[in-house]
Amino acid sequence: MPTQIAVITGAGAGIGRAAARALGRAGFDIALLGRNEDRLKDAAQELAAHSIRTLVIPVDVSQAEAVEQAAIQIEAELGPITVWANCAGATVVGQVAVLSAKDIQRATEVTYLGSVNGTLAALKHMRRRGHGAIINLDLAPSLRGLPLQAAENGARAALRGFCESLRPELLHDADRIRVVMVDLPAINTPRYGWTRNLTGKRLKPVGPVYEPEVAAEAICRAAFTTSRSISIGPSTTLSAIWRLLGPGCREARLAEHGYKTQLEKTSADKTAADDLFHSAPGAFAAHGAFDEKARRVDSPLSFFVTSSVRAGLFGAALAAGLTGLLTHIRNGRR
Repeated sequence: MPTQIAVITGAGAGIGRAAARALGRAGFDIALLGRNEDRLKDAAQELAAHSIRTLVIPVDVSQAEAVEQAAIQIEAELGPITVWANCAGATVVGQVAVLSAKDIQRATEVTYLGSVNGTLAALKHMRRRGHGAIINLDLAPSLRGLPLQAAENGARAALRGFCESLRPELLHDADRIRVVMVDLPAINTPRYGWTRNLTGKRLKPVGPVYEPEVAAEAICRAAFTTSRSISIGPSTTLSAIWRLLGPGCREARLAEHGYKTQLEKTSADKTAADDLFHSAPGAFAAHGAFDEKARRVDSPLSFFVTSSVRAGLFGAALAAGLTGLLTHIRNGRR
């Protein structure tokens, strides 16, 4: 059986780098895409130590033609692409009133259009064979709508809508290509130190934070699942219910607590480089600065919930509620 090929964007650091290791262990050869060639080569060396074939391609995912050329090169040098994981992203953090249109445009180009470009490149090659898996990253419901995060929330919402429209098109054309969203909670990656930050304070994760290996395991599972999405831990499902039942209360709570949950008391380094327009310099890998509080893969709270399981839980809760309501009505008539 020929080796399967996985393409990972943003593979030089953070979630993408951890995903490369996870998919490599699962038997894939890996094409590593990203802006920082040095970090990509470091990641390739890690994989080569385990006899995993790799191909390093420096590319800015916001450039559609460059991404398509990368896909052509991968098919020629590694083989047919079976999994494409869009892990690249960049954003700017700050109140909407102080964001510039240029920064928002760039964040959208990398996070949204970068994932769209990867999806289009993957589709062009996968449709020749009629099968494959495309994995895109989304925010967990608990992180959607956070103040100071309008740029990323907008990009992720656009990507969510894009994938929702794409799935029925693939079904209509009888293509066995799966489009899976991985709903991520806060992940301990270097991004908190290199994100363009207009708040004046150092950034920190919101809510439960997980190690990048947990996100990588979710991406690896997404490569094989038949579900539309995979989420991590209990907070994602609980937050989804909370968003449905109490949106007004949630907005009021975010207005009161949303700032301090994201910002440390210490001031940010005004001279620190960010990665919005250019790759931040440095020998970054998968992990960030929050190892002490991050949940590992072996944590009992690092479990994975697919969209089908979540639908079953919602259905069971609805059935229980209707049963209770009917029982209450019957008892009231007696």
